[in-house]
Amino acid sequence: MLLDPTSPEAAAYDSPQAALDYERIEKAIRFIEENVTRQPGLAEIADAVHLSPFHFERMFSRWAGTTPQRFLRYLTKEYARQLLAEAKDVAEVSYRVGLSGTGRLHDLFVTYEAMSPGEYKGRGRGLEISYGFHPTPFGPCLLAVTSRGICGLTFLPADGPGQALPDLQAAWPEARLAENQSLTGAVAEQLFAPAASSTPKPIHLLLRGTNFQIKVWEALLKIPAGALSSYEALAAAAGSPKAVRAVGTACGSNQIAYLIPCHRVLQKAGAIGGYRWGTPRKRAMLAWEAAQMA
Repeated sequence: MLLDPTSPEAAAYDSPQAALDYERIEKAIRFIEENVTRQPGLAEIADAVHLSPFHFERMFSRWAGTTPQRFLRYLTKEYARQLLAEAKDVAEVSYRVGLSGTGRLHDLFVTYEAMSPGEYKGRGRGLEISYGFHPTPFGPCLLAVTSRGICGLTFLPADGPGQALPDLQAAWPEARLAENQSLTGAVAEQLFAPAASSTPKPIHLLLRGTNFQIKVWEALLKIPAGALSSYEALAAAAGSPKAVRAVGTACGSNQIAYLIPCHRVLQKAGAIGGYRWGTPRKRAMLAWEAAQMA
């Protein structure tokens, strides 16, 4: 898809170095997935993303803060099984403070407000949503913000924004949408700022979903960065231990990527499972978070 170079969408793809690095990280992860039985070495993976082993290793350490070898360990099923064994249920890995913490590039704290049943049925009536396109360490995103908090964060395809904006309008059909790169840019900077760059401030979310979806998303918010949970444990934490399939659907319905960390949920045996924004990105996010915690 060709983008107008003067458009906000194009600016999100003309990204800082970390986002450019992510494009190569995703290609490397796809290559590893396709050749996992051969266990490709550093030189072969570097060649697949058209870099020398030296530059590939430098790129990895710049983006992930660790070596490619250690990063690849975080991508393995064995590592996932280890974390799942350590976290018997979601409550065990929740933060000990009143706010729901989801530590990311620095210690962010998330508070959330769920819409009332009447507001849910109103489908955003009377709500003003500002949106913008921005680079992130995991590729470009569409960020949507209201006066009550963030209501959407969607990762975009590598070749353009795709259906992101129409999907946002479909999710909030009665709301008034207005592009505001300045407002959403300040929020994006807070979400993805380096650890020492600013004093952490609470992040507010506005959730629109069914009662069951809200319970699942609440449980997800209790899983800190670097930890994992299974769909079974998440179902139990949401008060419906037998509703494992419904939990997966609720994760897939999540409109706020990364902040509501559905990427931290795996199948019970440690398999990666699905992800709305692509399994390579899910693997990259999990390994990136593990590297930051380490």
